Amino acid sequence: MKHDRWLPYYLIAPSLLFMGAFFLYPFIQIFAEAFTSSDGNVGLANFTRIYQDFNFWPSLKNTLLLTGVVVPLQLVLAIGMALMVTRMNKGRDSILYIWTIPLGISDLTAGIIWLAILEQFGFLNSFLSAVSVIDAPASWLNYQNAFALFLAVVVAEIWRGTAIVLVILVSGMGLIPKEYDEAGQVFGASYWQRLWKITLPMLRPSIQSALILRTLLALEVFAVVMMLGGSDMPVLMSETFDWQFLYQQTGAAAAYAVLIMLISVVITGFYIKFLNVPKEAR
Repeated sequence: MKHDRWLPYYLIAPSLLFMGAFFLYPFIQIFAEAFTSSDGNVGLANFTRIYQDFNFWPSLKNTLLLTGVVVPLQLVLAIGMALMVTRMNKGRDSILYIWTIPLGISDLTAGIIWLAILEQFGFLNSFLSAVSVIDAPASWLNYQNAFALFLAVVVAEIWRGTAIVLVILVSGMGLIPKEYDEAGQVFGASYWQRLWKITLPMLRPSIQSALILRTLLALEVFAVVMMLGGSDMPVLMSETFDWQFLYQQTGAAAAYAVLIMLISVVITGFYIKFLNVPKEAR
């Protein structure tokens, strides 16, 4: 009996050790380094240093703007795609498989693919030249064409990351009992009324999970931006990388990491509070 009482703790012990070794300890270490200056004093010196850097505000603005544009667009697209998939009778699995192919592609690979399409002598310019839309190859990916560069990153991120939102929403829609929609039809509700009054409210837990996950990934965007924009479009993660490996300043890099974490916590708290998922649905 005594052995059976401790059995659950024995079973979760390996996962707790793994979390402690690979998540909790690095988190504490980074947090300590962020508040410890190079001379060993504890304070905000590292945060002051990154705040005074000329790339701080551009990287913060680009990260928040990219997150604010990409995540809502991905949510809207994923909802539309999920509604299409759930209403299909034939070919549903094939379409869902095709749409989720980008999930098997790494961030770096996605960046290389879109670089090959959008660079000055890439596939897009070659096609536009072939159909006589442009006379000479256009340079889309440079600081002189900031809007085109930002749009290129947005398109690449939407192509790469919408699939994860789609999978979560399709799974959530599969859990909604069909009786609710059928009852709405019986009472004369239109498709759009059933969507706004039945489907989306009951999909709220899945929407909340998808928004939290996708926002965290958007705040950590790195490889796609580096491949397409490089130093012409700094983001928080690229600055973290530069301070750690280019400037060899671990404290400043840790400060950027803590800043990303704080922004993630604030946005996650916003989602949890304002989406207001009932306890029984969590």
